[in-house]
Amino acid sequence: MRSAIVGYGNIARLHEQVLTQQGHTIAAVCDIDPNKLKNAPGERHYTDLAEMLDHEEIDVLHICTPHYLHADMIIEALERGINVLGEKPLCISEEDIVRVIEAAERSKAQIGVCFQNRYNTANQAVKAYLQGKNSLCAAASVTWYRDANYYRSGDWRGKWATEGGGVLINQALHTLDLVQWLVGMPETLQGQISCMTLSDEIEVEDTAVILAGEHNHGFTFYATNGGPTDCPVEITLKADGEWIKLMPKDVIYGTRHEHYEDVAHALGKACYGSGHGALIADFYDCVATGRHFEIDAREAAKAVRLVLATYRSQGKPEIITK
Repeated sequence: MRSAIVGYGNIARLHEQVLTQQGHTIAAVCDIDPNKLKNAPGERHYTDLAEMLDHEEIDVLHICTPHYLHADMIIEALERGINVLGEKPLCISEEDIVRVIEAAERSKAQIGVCFQNRYNTANQAVKAYLQGKNSLCAAASVTWYRDANYYRSGDWRGKWATEGGGVLINQALHTLDLVQWLVGMPETLQGQISCMTLSDEIEVEDTAVILAGEHNHGFTFYATNGGPTDCPVEITLKADGEWIKLMPKDVIYGTRHEHYEDVAHALGKACYGSGHGALIADFYDCVATGRHFEIDAREAAKAVRLVLATYRSQGKPEIITK
């Protein structure tokens, strides 16, 4: 297929690598910074997305731009009938969730969002193991480290208007998506956010706590960018009275320990994981065959709605928008 990329930063290079490995043609790349395009792949380079879409025949547009640009770019592509595969988050506001879902439902094209951790072998194994089980609940933790230089690496980072939030909508969003994918979406939550390590550098939170759902049907969630180092993500689940501990490549089912090696190796930063290749292959197969891609606009909106409800909560019960 003929692909195009908008936003040629770190994550775009991962998409480029996967597309090349899978035999797709990168027809064009777009970035507002001409300097970034000097080493970009593709037959043609653009600094304006609309111009690129006007002049190129594209099967799939990969959106790898800062968060605040996602919604408008998704909608523009869908309105032109171009399939869209976007990096998370889907968007950063309730209003944009509605706009994107409406555009997706009007369009004949497909939309997918890169929650690639769903494709990791350990996560797939636990998802299958939980089928048919009841009384699902979980506790998850994301303890990572991000310093001031990380936020200085892009002028959109660390700002409410452009990043849409902090650790919850960026680093921890993949894990938040996994939790709701495994145990289901709650109807209400209580959340608190704070900035304990970088308040002189960023507007947004570096630490968040969520209490979601009810007894035996919900989850607790802790995330911070202020840890001493990057620690492995951990999710502890309870299903029909049995405890399950899920880590990136290991699962403990009660007293039984299983180790899962992913077929694909991690590309780019270690925190990206190894699921991009499988997700992109699945999305392109959906486009080719007409099969519906699971992580569509409505599905990808769930994690964003959990984040936005947490930001509104300020420690009080908050209904999660559906």
